Amino acid sequence: MTITAGAPPTHSTPAPLARGFLTGGVAGTSLAALVVGGIIEKVPLFVAGLVVPTVYGLLLFLSGAPRRRREAAVVPRTALAMIESLKAIGGESSDVPVRFDLTVAPDDEPAYRVEITQDINLVDLPDYRPRGILVVQYPPDRPWRVRIVKRPTPEWEERVAGARLDSVPGPATVSEPPEGCAFGFVGLLGLLLGAAVVIGLFRADLFDGDATARQPSSSKPSVSSTSSSSSTSSTTVVSSASGTVALGPGQSMLDKGELRRAVDSLTEDKGEGGGKGKGEGGGKRSALTVVVQERLLSVVFSPTGTQAPQFDPRSLPYERFPALVEEARTTLGIRSPRTWQITAERLTGSLTIRVGVTGAEGTASLEADGQGKVVRRTPVG
Repeated sequence: MTITAGAPPTHSTPAPLARGFLTGGVAGTSLAALVVGGIIEKVPLFVAGLVVPTVYGLLLFLSGAPRRRREAAVVPRTALAMIESLKAIGGESSDVPVRFDLTVAPDDEPAYRVEITQDINLVDLPDYRPRGILVVQYPPDRPWRVRIVKRPTPEWEERVAGARLDSVPGPATVSEPPEGCAFGFVGLLGLLLGAAVVIGLFRADLFDGDATARQPSSSKPSVSSTSSSSSTSSTTVVSSASGTVALGPGQSMLDKGELRRAVDSLTEDKGEGGGKGKGEGGGKRSALTVVVQERLLSVVFSPTGTQAPQFDPRSLPYERFPALVEEARTTLGIRSPRTWQITAERLTGSLTIRVGVTGAEGTASLEADGQGKVVRRTPVG
């Protein structure tokens, strides 16, 4: 019996775009929930990222049960097939997976090519050779799901013995319809939308958490500002107890006019409306200590009603500070000074300005009065 090859059987399966979109949405939602829940430490959101895909998988399995029952109830179609080629693809047990390239020739439809993989016992493997005739079965609506019948009925065994099939060209191979680009596109779209929904719902917790944590406590009121230009930058922080001004790289408190501007920014009183105070006490904040370093000014203000010695920080002879630092660096035995510091205070009753210098040899200092005139030197050693 000779069977002539014809066109492959036609079949069409609608692309399950809705399922692809929903699957992508569940994947994106669960992944985003796990990440966002971990970042903002929301346990319910993190748990939802684990539960949602599990529940979706269970629902998908249950919804497919009727279809699987219908497919199992379909009577398979039996046909002759010819082995075009075969190849064992591994396995260490008695059953070896073998990839077959077959020409299937149904009685009432055109013959077609199909590739399948089926486990064959090592004992039976020599019975399968190229150009050999087999009996196969497949669902009528899914001709690519071909299975080799290892023990055919006597009637089919007789047909195998007298059959001769013609090969079908390779391009006529039948396979499960690909889900295509549309399926991949809607899946990706669902994934992105699912992730975007989670991030959008929790964007406040996600992006504002760090900023809230960095806000100053209401029990420690302070005012801070940062100013910058192409050549200068500084940061000012003022509270009821102290104030600091920090300069940017390449600047120094000894630059002309820098100290005076920094002190003014710390000692200006602010009214309730945010403007400068006028009248009694306006702009006259007293200090207990003023400390000046290379790029840092610190002022400790005197509390209201204190009896400790205090002074007006604006009264210091800031124009003399560069000369005092230079004298301390060059006349006190420090050959390679690394750091310097100016401290102004009235602990002894009179205003004292102390300039300390540190180097490899140790620490040296000099003292000056309220006018910036040196009154004592303490060399290194």
